[in-house]
Amino acid sequence: MQRRKFIKDTATGLPLLFLTPTLLAGCEKDNENVNPNGKSVVVIGGGISGLAAAKKLKEKGFTVIVLEAQEKVGGRIRTDRSLGVAFDEGASWIHGPKGNPITSLASQAGANTFLTSDDSVEVFNTNGTAYTDNVLTNAENQFNSALNAVRSAGTQTKSFQTVFNSLYPTQANDKLWKYMLSAYLEFDTGGDISKLSSKFFDDEEEYSGEDVIITNGYDKVTDFLATGLDIRLNTRVSSINYANTKVSIIANGNNIEADYVVVSVPLGVLKNNAISFSPALPTNKINAISNTNIGNVNKFLLVWNTPFWDTKLQYIGYTPDTKGKFNYFLNIKKFTPSNGLMTFALGDYATVTESMSDSQIINEIMLHLKGIYGNSIPNPSNFLRTKWGQNINSYGTYSYATNNSTSADFDTLANVVDNKVFFAGEHTERDYRGTVHGAYLSGIREADKIINLL
Repeated sequence: MQRRKFIKDTATGLPLLFLTPTLLAGCEKDNENVNPNGKSVVVIGGGISGLAAAKKLKEKGFTVIVLEAQEKVGGRIRTDRSLGVAFDEGASWIHGPKGNPITSLASQAGANTFLTSDDSVEVFNTNGTAYTDNVLTNAENQFNSALNAVRSAGTQTKSFQTVFNSLYPTQANDKLWKYMLSAYLEFDTGGDISKLSSKFFDDEEEYSGEDVIITNGYDKVTDFLATGLDIRLNTRVSSINYANTKVSIIANGNNIEADYVVVSVPLGVLKNNAISFSPALPTNKINAISNTNIGNVNKFLLVWNTPFWDTKLQYIGYTPDTKGKFNYFLNIKKFTPSNGLMTFALGDYATVTESMSDSQIINEIMLHLKGIYGNSIPNPSNFLRTKWGQNINSYGTYSYATNNSTSADFDTLANVVDNKVFFAGEHTERDYRGTVHGAYLSGIREADKIINLL
């Protein structure tokens, strides 16, 4: 979906928005003639932020090793092709492709894209009737106004839900409004509205242009970045000691030393203390990790032998009583040969699904589809799902501002410690948190910091 379509009417940009990745890589200073003098860097995490940092540092002559806990690179960019179609378990869209560095990378990597249209949607009530265009347009306009009202009335300590319910008690229980709060806001931010900040839920920057979805797998991008790098897979880091001149990293019980370390693991890994730091991280860094949060969005792909829905539509909406429950369907038949629909569990309901069996999930999804298309439609022939909240390599999907946090916390997450420990990842990029391009830019940013020390 197009990020911030209903959250911001206009995009606010910085001059760097229209630079290419090559220009972005050198925007900190002229570092064409860097001489690392044998300096070494260990990058922890082979997601796009870590790969971006490693690639630039290697190009500048540093000795770089990437330690990745999983069996392949990509981090939260993972593509499952077991059903003959590219099912991106994590990132799928390039949000705002104009000037976005991922647009150029995707092209270089051989990724195919499809221009999405958020207007190609039909939203259904639980009785199977479709909401009219006028009803939807009016509701979306009112929703935009409500977002502005919550933002104005919001405070650092109150959740979006608390402020919204106080301002709009009737809409809080309306099925169409719950759909918009979920499919638009919770999907966009990753966080349940009960935990989402009422003050800082949408103060990021954005690129322009209608979103595109990568159709042959987002891992094309990360595989492209990984080419030529020294990457150690299935290597889990447990501790980082930066007390001495060299940084000591313990991974799989073995000690690796380097001059610098780039910690590019997801926020959820930091929040769960999966890596110990010695000395302990500064108090403001610890507080920022505690204050911010990582959300959960789960995806479900269902494939049939023949389609029963309107294959000309790109999206199908549904308005169940339970917020976040399989209320948004992406018609992948629109851009693949597969007769498939992808749906989502959002907010707190995403976590609920992780304790449900495959058959339970399918039954609940089919109840919604039968509510639209009738009881005669068949069950899917194939099914795939995600459980991001239980994934020990991320403990969620993407970061968001929660109660008691401020946008400044995301800046603190990016702070360097002792000029030896650097932090990258979408959660460290205040202006573009929760996005692939935010993660990529953070890796370039940290590489530039290391280069600037020479």
